[in-house]
Amino acid sequence: MLDEVWLCDTTLRDGEQAPGVGFSYAEKKRIASRLASAGIDELEVGVPAAGADELESIKKLVGLQLPTRLSTWNRAVPGDLEASFQTGVRGVGISIPVSDQHLQHKLNKSRAWVMEVMGECVTLAKKEGKYICLGLEDASRADVDFLLKIGQEAERLGVDRIRLADTLGILDPLEVHLRFSPLLQNINLPLELHAHNDLGMATANAITAIRSGFKAVSVTVGGLGERAGNAPLEEVAVALKYILKRPAAFDISQMNSLCSLVSRITQREIPRAKPVIGADVFTHTSSVHLDGIRKDINNYQSFPPESVSRKHQIAFGKYSGMKELTGLLRAKGVLLDENQRLELLMRVRSLSSQKKSPLAASDILPMVKSFL
Repeated sequence: MLDEVWLCDTTLRDGEQAPGVGFSYAEKKRIASRLASAGIDELEVGVPAAGADELESIKKLVGLQLPTRLSTWNRAVPGDLEASFQTGVRGVGISIPVSDQHLQHKLNKSRAWVMEVMGECVTLAKKEGKYICLGLEDASRADVDFLLKIGQEAERLGVDRIRLADTLGILDPLEVHLRFSPLLQNINLPLELHAHNDLGMATANAITAIRSGFKAVSVTVGGLGERAGNAPLEEVAVALKYILKRPAAFDISQMNSLCSLVSRITQREIPRAKPVIGADVFTHTSSVHLDGIRKDINNYQSFPPESVSRKHQIAFGKYSGMKELTGLLRAKGVLLDENQRLELLMRVRSLSSQKKSPLAASDILPMVKSFL
């Protein structure tokens, strides 16, 4: 049997770095509680070093004793870790830039410095008995041999997991596999991919990482996150179940309401065509598709909408056919002759095109009055 994949949610940390997003404790509590009850494997809940309010908020989340591991994000700075220790979280993430671009042009540090501070911070966290996730920032632009050296030293130091970050979202699925295969082959630590979505490939990259042998992936609800966001929890979780057929603890039936909750809290509307959670993703208008669905639902169903608490819907638009319109009229007890139904269908198609949106029964039935 294939190993279970870990979904490590960072909505409350990386998600909060999205422009204009900021969570109160009450909002963090609601989101964290819902994610934990749905079976998320880990919650990255914030950055204690950001200030006293953040530290206190995380401490309160720890006090909820949620049925999942809570972790924090920290720079490779002892002071950051000391702040995290005060919260009582079980896990700490230690993030270190590893590309020469970041080392030379952001920190003005050397590769030797990376090894030194990694050892210092990991040793400090081990003394506190913490689960340690070593985050390698900008791993997508780092020298692979250097990544391998870091990974081997991390294993020696007793790190629990290594997170490889595609910080700029520049990887494609094939490069994910090729770039990180040496680590998978030579390091006996679970690997996690932290994929950003700048080029729209975060979900594909996360799935490729799992296919390649990664144990974990970072996700956020709705893909919330810095710039273009992160790999969306809903997309990754559904792909795990229905494409990879891999076991995961997360209950996808709670996904729709969870995404709606985060949408309301952040005041960010879910795009209509957003995979899994968009309003239109299970709505059919084309007569060709509807005919196929009537014959066999799997003709045009990639996965059952009921699994995420949704259902198939019919809407009327430019490509609607006579069968759907006749069925609607019959259900409403309306009798029109063939010419009238054809004229009504033309009006429906025209109105849908004018409104730039599909029509519901409530839009169509008033149009019937002109024929009666």
